[in-house]
Amino acid sequence: MLQHSLLLIYRNFKRFKTTFFINLVGLSVGLAGALIIYLWVHDEWSFDRYHATNGRLFRVLENQRTAEGINTYGTAPLLAEALAEEMPEIQYAAAATPPDFFPGLTLVAKGKTVRADAKFAGKDFFRIFSYNLQQGDASQVLANKTAAVLSQEIAAALFGTAANAVGKTVEWQLADLKQTVAVTGVFGPIPANSTDQFDVVLSFDAFKGIMKMGESIKWDQDGPFNTFVVLREGADEAQFQTKIGGLLQRKLATNKDRALLMQPYADLYLHGEYTNGVPLGGRIEYVKLFSAIAVFILVIAGINFMNLATAKASRRLKEIGVKKTLGAGRFSLLAHYLTESVLMSFIALLIALALVELLLPQFNDITGKQLALVFKPHLVFSALGITLITGLLAGSYPAFYLSGLRPVEVLKGQLTGSAADLWTRKGLVVFQFMLSVLFIVCVWVIQRQLAFVESKDLGYNRRGVVSFEAAGKAQQQPKAFLAELKRLPGVVDASSMWGSLVGTYGAGRPVEWEGRKILANNLGVNYDMLETLGITLKEGRSFSPQFRTDSAQIIVNEALVTSLGIQNPVGQLLDKQRIVGVARNFHYESLHEKVKPFIFRLEPLTAGTILVRLAPGREKETIGRVQQFYAAFNPGQTPLTYHFLDEDYQAQYAAERRVGALAQYFAGLAILISCLGLFGLTAFTAEKRRKEIGIRKVLGASELSIVYLLSRDLTKLVGLGILLALPLSYLVVRHWLDSFEYRITLHAWYFLGAGLLAVTVAWLTISTQALQAARLNPTQSLRDE
Repeated sequence: MLQHSLLLIYRNFKRFKTTFFINLVGLSVGLAGALIIYLWVHDEWSFDRYHATNGRLFRVLENQRTAEGINTYGTAPLLAEALAEEMPEIQYAAAATPPDFFPGLTLVAKGKTVRADAKFAGKDFFRIFSYNLQQGDASQVLANKTAAVLSQEIAAALFGTAANAVGKTVEWQLADLKQTVAVTGVFGPIPANSTDQFDVVLSFDAFKGIMKMGESIKWDQDGPFNTFVVLREGADEAQFQTKIGGLLQRKLATNKDRALLMQPYADLYLHGEYTNGVPLGGRIEYVKLFSAIAVFILVIAGINFMNLATAKASRRLKEIGVKKTLGAGRFSLLAHYLTESVLMSFIALLIALALVELLLPQFNDITGKQLALVFKPHLVFSALGITLITGLLAGSYPAFYLSGLRPVEVLKGQLTGSAADLWTRKGLVVFQFMLSVLFIVCVWVIQRQLAFVESKDLGYNRRGVVSFEAAGKAQQQPKAFLAELKRLPGVVDASSMWGSLVGTYGAGRPVEWEGRKILANNLGVNYDMLETLGITLKEGRSFSPQFRTDSAQIIVNEALVTSLGIQNPVGQLLDKQRIVGVARNFHYESLHEKVKPFIFRLEPLTAGTILVRLAPGREKETIGRVQQFYAAFNPGQTPLTYHFLDEDYQAQYAAERRVGALAQYFAGLAILISCLGLFGLTAFTAEKRRKEIGIRKVLGASELSIVYLLSRDLTKLVGLGILLALPLSYLVVRHWLDSFEYRITLHAWYFLGAGLLAVTVAWLTISTQALQAARLNPTQSLRDE
């Protein structure tokens, strides 16, 4: 029976080659798009879920209520130790410095020097996280304050092999800090789907000593530190959350504005944005968005299959009539036509897999990932499931439609359909073009917003400024280094700072003025930093070596003055530091955030990051001089690696740029598949009115009038789809733009232009098929097949 059905399907495929080809293209492209999105979504979802403690592993955060709302950020450095002592539900707890806490350490061993991304972490760090510890005992590698655990790559660079590293000593350097530590362990490569990436882990006990923290927690202290806990097996998460939530209020009876909360570590990557103390955003928004796009693309491709299958139904009338006359039941016909559509879907799957393999390198370039088409169980079952569902849904309407035809009418060649059939097909086309216009509007608005981001006046000049991490003498003797650096031809100005100007600063540190408390971000800088960046002052002066008291004084921005309501701020004391200047507001975070209160502190004795403004038109040769000078000033250090400040700024919008690029491809894909759907409906209309067209031509109707006749109703459908898409697209792009504090104004032409583009492409598709039908010889149109 199955062999007979497959033979009939093969003959129908040969008989209707055009329909077969269009269906195959539509389904293949749709499945390829859906599979690529599936690979991306699966990779996003897999982040940080590989740890053996997943499900019991949490990050502890702190909510602080201020006049501006609830802010969420890190915890006090000794909280992990206190929680382990007070909470029997906790199996392991460890503190760790945040990923961007250090600009990088210099490691020296046996005359070799390397730069490494480092973190300080508590002794149970490698018991909490399943990093591949190749050498050493997870319970002991950080037990000693002079311990260091190196990555396999760093160990090989310093000692030749990982095995040779254990037991050896390494000196780490950071500014004027130096410490000799013993290598107690080596870990393998950290998986790409890990949020945290680092090269060396040092003991948090050593950090406590360096920072003179003491051994007991001060409950009124806060901080930017990470606190990780693992609950014991069987511990009730909800009860523990309630218990830990009121801990600070119990310890600080006079302060009810602070509370601890737990976030599952596996949610850190996707749910990384908090609003008023609640996780309400992050990369999960893009996961939802592209999952919806994958579904929409498959729906559009399935609609095409339905339309083309019904468009060619008249060619199969006698086949259906004969089968029904010979006793074929509706169920057997349903099974046959559904088998046909599912088989088509699986043929499309084979082509889709080839397309995915072909397109993945370009997709990886856009997304910054390393996805590969590896046939693991999750991919195999997902691909087969998606294909089967697509085939069944796409073939369901044609199957029910064809199997429901009456034998008498069928054998007479009368293809009749109910109003419901007609409106179903029309509704599907409306839905297709509604989605197409939505995609076009999204692409347009994303591009305009990114152009706005590019041209926005940030309050500082990011063009022509390079930055690099200092090490060795350059870090320890910034005054001498910067003095000689400024003498190089092509160097306009230079300065140093501790940290990074551009990026996510978080909630900030509390500052208080006359009983009003706010959170302010701050940055330690050297002399000439404001001048190097082109930040202008509204009032007061900049830092200057002419004033010996500047090390105890600060420069604040307008946002801080406004938030605290300070009148005549220059000369006022703020948290025992005197304000000497007020800088005009500048965007140190992305345009997603409003300009927050900010403080410049003068720290001229050490330098983590060097910023150099280059003369326009001479950047390449000047950078070469800077690299040569750095190597001469810092003998034995690793070569200077630099990046432009403009690149740091653009990196903040990497996710938006990727979404914009992908949206362009998916918009083109949606339009292509939708046009195939229009082609199918036009073919159906022409098929239905074949004899009418022949009679009209015999009576003298022109080809143009027939094209108009066939195009009129379909053009109305496209127009209706556009009208429905306009308010929907406005809501979607408005929601996306709301994530930006500074954004473009939505103009009507964004939506009207998208509609005009869609209707133009649609009409070209319709008129092409209609013209083909209009040019058909009347004798062929009037002849019964």
